[in-house]
Amino acid sequence: MLVIEAARFGGPEVLTPREAPDPVPRAGQVVVRVHAADVLFLDTLIRSGAAAGFFPVRPPYVPGNGVSGHVAATGEGVDPSWAGRAVAARTGEAGGRGGYAERAVVAAGDLIPVPSGLGLTEAAALLHDGATAENLLERDALQPGQFVLVTAAAGGMGLLLVQLARAAGARVIGAARGQRKLEAVRAAGAELAVDYSGPGWAGQVLEHTGGRGADVVFDGAGGRLGGAAFGVTATGGRFSAHGVSDGGFAALPAEGAARRGITVHPIGQYEPAGFRRGAGMAMAEAAAGRIRPVIGQAFPLERAADAHAALESRAAIGKTLLLT
Repeated sequence: MLVIEAARFGGPEVLTPREAPDPVPRAGQVVVRVHAADVLFLDTLIRSGAAAGFFPVRPPYVPGNGVSGHVAATGEGVDPSWAGRAVAARTGEAGGRGGYAERAVVAAGDLIPVPSGLGLTEAAALLHDGATAENLLERDALQPGQFVLVTAAAGGMGLLLVQLARAAGARVIGAARGQRKLEAVRAAGAELAVDYSGPGWAGQVLEHTGGRGADVVFDGAGGRLGGAAFGVTATGGRFSAHGVSDGGFAALPAEGAARRGITVHPIGQYEPAGFRRGAGMAMAEAAAGRIRPVIGQAFPLERAADAHAALESRAAIGKTLLLT
């Protein structure tokens, strides 16, 4: 089978196709014949070596921590009725490996059935982003009429958050970079899309909210952009950090948050059951037509390096996938 291997830490060019033996499932495992592999910005950080201090991944390794496809083989102790079913699943722990391949080994307990009416490509696009977005929305319990600011709003999860917040009755402001991305944010349901590649975007948020600021901020950018988003969080509001595309989580002043009564939620790791539940909810919503994953770019598996380069160039809109 074809796999993508990162032979060393470095740029996208370290991702090279190679042939590997077909995997054999152990007890409690299945082999998934991969249709689509999720590509995360985290994958680029791990590949570059920038996340080496946080994730126990060392080259050579096969990247990727999420796939969709059909169950091709089941190991000892696995219900044989899984064979042939359409599924999505993570392939490992945080920073996990093995998804950039034509076949991937998955723990049977991590399988998520893909509902009827939802394609495998869409299921892969919803696996991580859908799980996180649904869990964030559930935790923050949005109220109709609240102002919600989403940064990195043109990414795969950002566009899902815009749709879900709008469906909850919130007034959504999306922040992104460049006209193409702003158009995607508006199409997803944001009533205001602001360009944070130039000055003045935070002022636009304040003006649109009558000087109050956003009641809830979902920060997928981090860094300086996340800090600016914190500055326009309303007194008594909530700030949730889940992304680092601007170079790391925003450095937030604890005293300032306390003084303004802002609740800060750092990104957390969801327990496997919570992850599966969130992903399943997102897939059910998509199958029913209530949300739509935006797949901006899909590359053949052997072009994994191009997929990483697209993410790192900030040119990607919506979700990026690899297809076998």
